[in-house]
Amino acid sequence: MQRFNTLLNQPELGALKERTHNIQVAQKIWEAIAPENLAKFSHASSIKNGQFTVIADNNAVAAKIKLFIPSLLIKLEKQECEVTAIRLKVQVKSTPQSKQKTLKKLSPHAAKNLNLLAEKISGTSLGDALARLAKKAD
Repeated sequence: MQRFNTLLNQPELGALKERTHNIQVAQKIWEAIAPENLAKFSHASSIKNGQFTVIADNNAVAAKIKLFIPSLLIKLEKQECEVTAIRLKVQVKSTPQSKQKTLKKLSPHAAKNLNLLAEKISGTSLGDALARLAKKAD
């Protein structure tokens, strides 16, 4: 069996290795120039053909980055990047499934008090609603 490191040095993985390195370089530059609050919700994708591609987590972040494009281009120039444009893409992350809400039950004492109140105002829509709520508590 070959060692893992020798597998990584295979010529077939060269392009992948180079692409990964380029993304890491772009990300370091992005972290250096982007405002901290925007860098949390976006990441750099590539620097190709004079375009710096940034992927935002949502439309609000993309809109905010668009406002900063002129100053970001100046900062990129100071970083000695040959970039003439910043291209934005939005890649919405899928939302995790929400946790099941635990149903809260009324205590027997509360159910008894609801029943008493429902009896006092029976015949009204509120009294009927209180009676239904008290029945669910049992």
